[in-house]
Amino acid sequence: MVNHTANTQIPQSLKAGVFNGRGIFDFGAKNEAYADYFTGTSYLALLNQPGLIVANVTFEPGCRNFWHIHHEGGQILLVTGG
Repeated sequence: MVNHTANTQIPQSLKAGVFNGRGIFDFGAKNEAYADYFTGTSYLALLNQPGLIVANVTFEPGCRNFWHIHHEGGQILLVTGG
């Protein structure tokens, strides 16, 4: 197996602990609608049309997600940093 990451430089903006609010998805607005599921500040940007919820959730440093269940079919997480 070849390790392709050995010669790759990771930009400072993508390293853990660096928060600049930019990424491959829109940053979104302050996530007040789902604030009960988090401690700290998070942001929510919807990425699709109505009918199926696809969203980008961004966490400020120190923000944590409380344990909760998605009763309507689960969820898929795509983690892009941290």
